[in-house]
Amino acid sequence: MNSPEVEQILVVPTSVFHDLGYIQGFSADVDKYLSELLRPENISYRPRPEMEEDPSFKQLIPYVIFRHTDRDGNISVFQYSRGKGSGEKRLHQKKSVGIGGHISLEDANGQGADPYQEGMKRELEEEVRINTVHKFSLVGLINDDETEVGKVHLGIVHICDVETPDVVPNEVEIEGNGFVQVEEMLNDLSGYESWSAICLKALFS
Repeated sequence: MNSPEVEQILVVPTSVFHDLGYIQGFSADVDKYLSELLRPENISYRPRPEMEEDPSFKQLIPYVIFRHTDRDGNISVFQYSRGKGSGEKRLHQKKSVGIGGHISLEDANGQGADPYQEGMKRELEEEVRINTVHKFSLVGLINDDETEVGKVHLGIVHICDVETPDVVPNEVEIEGNGFVQVEEMLNDLSGYESWSAICLKALFS
């Protein structure tokens, strides 16, 4: 019986990230990091099971937050809980405000493709449907070496501003979803995955 093909995911050496300037938490200084991290000599594609246990590499993860601002200026953010079928078992039942995932070798296979942009587009299409006018902006990086998940991941944070709060899931693993007022979220961050809690405090408090 053939074994399933192992996913090859985009990673950068953790030392490259540290050389650019170590951060714990959120940084809005995107220009300082992203172009260097994505230089061809710094990236490689390696087996996902190995990379999940190897903190000498960081997996680059697009992390998209959907934001809606109503006519009165009230801000709400798309929130969901990770079901048991989601890929990262260490985050099951945690609440999250970020949609995204790994950049795979398949994202680099198109002629002239930008693997990061292709991977982000693919992940979004797999996980949600955006049924409204929307606009993306790149707002920061997030690193959390205080959790086992965070030690092997580096988040690239994007905000997607939506004209109406019409974002719906494509996957059953995205549970209890909907737009929630940021004030309500900030009142109790205890049930959120660490990246979401850090982003909510950095971007909305």
